[in-house]
Parts: sequence; structure tokens; C-alpha cells
Amino acid sequence: MMKYILVTGGVISGIGKGIIASSVGTILKSCGLHVTAIKIDPYINIDAGTFSPYEHGEVFVLDDGGEVDLDLGNYERFLDIRLTRDNNLTTGKIYQSVINKERRGDYLGKTVQVVPHITDAIQEWVMKQAQVPVDDDDIEPQVCVIELGGTVGDIESMPFIEAFRQFQFKVKRENFCNIHVSLIPQPSATGEQKTKPTQNSVRELRGLGLSPDLIMCRCTTALENSVKEKISMFCHVEPQQVICVHDVSSIYRVPLLLEDQGVVSYLSRRLNMPIETRPRKMLTKWKEMSDRSDRLLEHCSIALVGKYTKFSDSYASVIKALEHSALAISHKLEVKYIDSANLEPSTLQEDPVKYHEAWQKLCSSDGILVPGGFGVRGTEGKIHAINWARKQQKPFLGVCLGMQLAVCEFARNVLGWTDANSTEFDPETKHPVVIDMPEHNPGQMGGTMRLGKRRTIFKTTNSTLRKLYGDAEYVDERHRHRFEVNPELKSHFDENGFRFVGQDVEGERMEVIELDDHPYFVGVQYHPEFTSRPIKPSPPYLGLLLAAAGKLQSYLQKGCRLSPRDTYSDRSGSSTPDSEISELKLPSLSNE
Repeated sequence: MMKYILVTGGVISGIGKGIIASSVGTILKSCGLHVTAIKIDPYINIDAGTFSPYEHGEVFVLDDGGEVDLDLGNYERFLDIRLTRDNNLTTGKIYQSVINKERRGDYLGKTVQVVPHITDAIQEWVMKQAQVPVDDDDIEPQVCVIELGGTVGDIESMPFIEAFRQFQFKVKRENFCNIHVSLIPQPSATGEQKTKPTQNSVRELRGLGLSPDLIMCRCTTALENSVKEKISMFCHVEPQQVICVHDVSSIYRVPLLLEDQGVVSYLSRRLNMPIETRPRKMLTKWKEMSDRSDRLLEHCSIALVGKYTKFSDSYASVIKALEHSALAISHKLEVKYIDSANLEPSTLQEDPVKYHEAWQKLCSSDGILVPGGFGVRGTEGKIHAINWARKQQKPFLGVCLGMQLAVCEFARNVLGWTDANSTEFDPETKHPVVIDMPEHNPGQMGGTMRLGKRRTIFKTTNSTLRKLYGDAEYVDERHRHRFEVNPELKSHFDENGFRFVGQDVEGERMEVIELDDHPYFVGVQYHPEFTSRPIKPSPPYLGLLLAAAGKLQSYLQKGCRLSPRDTYSDRSGSSTPDSEISELKLPSLSNE
């Protein structure tokens, strides 16, 4: 029987349910179980595709082109699985499916209501999606971790709570358990850990018909025993069912924290799961990784030149990809967030302090990253940053829009086309170096982009990025864009040492650019950060970090074997946690 673990949250949103759900999945996977994950978002949007990054963090893209919540990125990275768009369930999707059925007459003239029709649709969706294989070996999952977004008591999450109240009886008690994540505030005036918000939150949850099996307490410092006992007494659970998730040095420590407090042994008893008690190599890997990240001495700084720099979740996967690569080369990462608009001459007039601070950050960084984005604001600032990186021989990586702007910058300042631009920002330009894609339908916003996994073919053998990919002839990466480099102007760039080394299967879309005679000047049309993993960093990001640390050339000369091996085994993407831990050791590059 499939085992379901529902993760709910109380007191405040953004409490870390995603990391806790991922960590629970990780420790169960380390026991040899196949784990899948579902994220439920109670908002009415069909998917996350039309969100502003300030609203809900970044939009994460899956292999099948699904634009989903960034928590699915956490699941993929922690569990090394590949999810589909149906693993992200929203109120909009549920209502849409029920309304479509009603229009077809599937309800035979009955009055369609929240109970039972909406709640039944939620349960059917979860049961069906839980069976979809997410590992490369195509084995049906045994455990499904379901994260319910928002906070218990929110009006929009009520149908979902009711659906799971019914669901626990449908699938039987031994196949369903509830983990409730709650906040334990510690007011600075007294320094005392307060349990009242958790008591209220659990009371509300119980009033709605769900009883938490584990209460995970988010707090700044470890829970005192007296506080644990108080929660146990007022929330109707044993003291060992109260788990402390205090702030730790790195998120890789969270699975270890849960493991140390006996979460696996509790779940195996509660859900009657056959778990072996042998030492788990996969968790040893997590311990090595978190120890290593705590011990790093050398620093490496990357300037992230973007539009949404006030909210770091807007670039969650980009930051993670940089962290994975920094960890692989044993450097502590420092990300310098620069609002690209502050690099523009107009800011010099309006706010000279901001302007000089932004340029000081840029000039003092070891490498420059220009990530994807939409809209015209700040694009000229990004072009200034790219120009500086190109002229000063600073390692540079442009992703999606970052690559397109690198093409614009080169066209303006080397080819002499001063008005070169993307038709997204200047439809009247005489040199449209970036144009609308033919299949883009401008009528609708949602899902009209080139989305999901696409193949990129390397057109030359001496490309730096090709070597970083292990001399692969092609790569499959995830896309999310409406505009592309104008293929008709390609020859002008090639003649000047600006090479389009990767193209799509038809040879029409420009996917990868590299600049001759530069330590590392790379642009990619796809988003490599979406497939980066803690022990298998994304090659374009690894190249940027290696170049920023001055180690790229020696790495390439050593045959550029991508030693940061696959997370679990030497078969890329496999999910068998039985490979020897010695294979998982990352190479030490610090003595070169």
C-alpha cells in the first residue's frame, strides 16, 4: 500500500515546510524506499507561470514544461527525482477539472458542490499522481510526501483540509500520517520560548478533523525539555512526537537533524513500513556535504545582476546552483546582489550613492552572472555589466535573457550596430538581434513560451562548455523563453570571434555562446540551474565558479572529468542509494 505523509503548517507561512517535507523524503529515501512528492498551493492560479518573482519567489520549470512552485525545486534537488506538472496541485487546477466534468455532463445533472465533488477530485488527483514513477528506474513510489501550502485556518485551504480529513479514513490509518510544522517564537525581551501559537494552531487543525502525528517546531535555538513537555501535554502527543527543527548552518543539516531525533523509526512504526536498520550511506553523504560546507576557508564572490534582487527567493535555483558549484571546488560562496537599474547612467543623476555602490560591488566581484528575466526595466544596466565583464576579462555567465543581452552588447560595441536590441524592448530597431519565436502566440500569457526539456547539440569540439559537460555531443536542459537570437545575423558574430557553439536539433535556435580569447564568457539560452544537484553541480555554473577561483584552465587540462559525481551512483540520474561512499567524495581542487 502507498504511504501518505501530509505536511501542514501553522502560525505563519514561509516557515520552511518545503525544506522539512524534502528532508523527510530524503531520510526515507536513504532507507531504500522510493519517494515522490506533491505540492498543493491553495491559490486560484492554474500554475505559477504568470507570477511576479516578488509575489511567490522564482518560477521553477520541470522537464515537461510545467511552471510550478519553487518548493518542487527543493524536492528535485533533495530527492534527486524528476517531477511533472501534475505534482503541483492548485485550487485553480481542481476547480477547472471539476467544471470541465460538469460541462460534459459527467455528474448526471447533480448539484456540483465543494463537498463531495471538489474534495473527491483532490483525493483522486493525489492517489493517481502518487503512483507516477519519478526515478529513472521507473519503479512506482512507495511513499508520497504531500505539502499543503499556506497556513491551517486559511479560508482557501479549507477544501484541502476537508479532503484529507476524509482521505485518512479512505486509505486507513496505517497508511496516512500528518506532520504539522509550527513556529515557536522567542521574544527578545524575555528570551523565553512561547508555545501558545503552536497550541492554537494544533487546536485549529484538530477542530478541522486532522490530528498531527509529529509536531515539528521551528525555532531559533534548540527546544528546552520543559517546552517539549508542555507542547506534548497541550497538543495531545507524546514528547518524542515533538521534533525540534532549530536554525542550522546549512539546509543540508535538516535531514540529519530529523534523523537524530528518531523520525525514521517513528514513521516506520506508525506507517508499518519495512525499513532496514543498517547504516545509511546516503545520509553519510549529506553529513560529509554539510561538514564540508561548514569548513570552507577560501572565498569566491559572484555578482548577481538582476531585477528582483530585494527578494532572494526570486533566484532560488540560481543561488542553489552557485552553492553546489562552490561546494564542489571547496570555496565559500558570497553572492553580491546588484539591482541592474542601479548600474545605469540615469541612476548617477538621481542617486549617485546607489550608482557608485552598485559599480563598486560589480568591480570587486570574482565573477558576474546575469540571470533570466522579463521586461525592459534594468536591461541597459545588465548590458553595462556584460560590457564590463567582456572588456575586463571577468568570468561571465548569461542565462536566458542574460545570453540575449550579451548578444545585444556585442552587436552594439563590437559590430557597431548602436541600436541593436531585442524586439521585446524595441520593436522598431533596425538591428533586431533577438526576435520573437515563430510559435509564440502573443494573445495569452500562460504557457505560451518555449518550455521544458529540449536538446542542444554542440557544433564544435573545442568548446569550453562542451568539455565541462564531459565532452558530450548534446545536452538536455530546461527552457523558459519567448524570444530567441536572430539566426539570420549569426555569420556577423562568428567572423568576430563570438561563437554560437550550441544549437537546437534543427540548427535554427542559438543555445550556447562563447567568446574567443576570454577566460570564461558563456551564455546559455536554457536554464541549467533547474537540473543542478548538490553533488552534481550544473556545468555552466561550475565553469563560472572555477574561472572565478582561477582554476578553470588546470581543471580543463586534467581532462575535465566531471568528478563531482552523480549523487547516488555512477549511472547518471539513478536513484539507488547503495553506491560506495568513497565514490561520492568530491575532488579537492584547493591544492592546484
